[in-house]
Amino acid sequence: MEEIKVFCPATIANVSCGFDVLGLALDSVGDQMTVRKTSENGIRITKITGQDLPLATEKNVAGVAGTALLEKSDYQGGFEIEIDKRIKPGSGIGSSAASSAGAVWAMNELLNRPFSDLELVEFAMQGEKMASDVAHADNVAPAIFGGFTLVRSYEPLDIVSIPTPSELYATVIHPQIEIKTSDSRKILKTTISMQQGIQQWGNLGGLIAGLFKNDYDLIGRSLHDHIVEPIRSILIPAFDEIKTNALKSGALGSGISGSGPSIFALSRGEKIARHVADSMTDTYQKIGVDFDIHISKINNQGVKKIN
Repeated sequence: MEEIKVFCPATIANVSCGFDVLGLALDSVGDQMTVRKTSENGIRITKITGQDLPLATEKNVAGVAGTALLEKSDYQGGFEIEIDKRIKPGSGIGSSAASSAGAVWAMNELLNRPFSDLELVEFAMQGEKMASDVAHADNVAPAIFGGFTLVRSYEPLDIVSIPTPSELYATVIHPQIEIKTSDSRKILKTTISMQQGIQQWGNLGGLIAGLFKNDYDLIGRSLHDHIVEPIRSILIPAFDEIKTNALKSGALGSGISGSGPSIFALSRGEKIARHVADSMTDTYQKIGVDFDIHISKINNQGVKKIN
């Protein structure tokens, strides 16, 4: 195989109580990428559609992540990458992660899979580091592994796949403002109280248990963030109203997707997820905020080959 076309999923990171350690992959929104082998060594990004992003390898997350893989491989050639960018940068649903993960996954396929999924996450994290100054894995891990993933440890890197209840749906609304991950990190506190930690650890454990047990009520009770959300939510228009109305419409829980500005809600079943989408739409239409909205099942495969 000399060329491959892949779907690179959008992702929701943090999932309320799992800051920098928990994420999930979406099925209905993502980038598309074509990667082909070349005889010339190195990575070249030859085309980007959908967004105005740099073609220079060292300035594009796909190029940076791909270079990290190439440097560890025995392959003497290189790769060309074309990106159809359908996730807007700064949206909070893993735009940089989709490019980073898609590039390394596709390259690994073309090389007959010399690297494990865990190693692919490590390469993709280099793209995230360029984008946000922090090599976090909570977006690239679900993008590569699929479903829900827990980053149990960063040193050494340890990724745990978490089962997904079959009726779980995500609704995501993206107000048309941009919040850079690097900027949203600067406003966070660097210390928390013992009480805050205990609350957060309990919710994270409860959410993981709820996913394993298919216990939707426990999932809902656990989707609370006592540390990051109160600070970051002030940057997002009508956040409290969006969240309140989502819960009234039947959502299990709601919170900030990644570093924002997107807001997510998890629901049991597509019907409720669509009611939640309607409530989110009404809120932003009333206050005149432009937005995109997505309804999706959880993507249990991650990056995948397409025709």
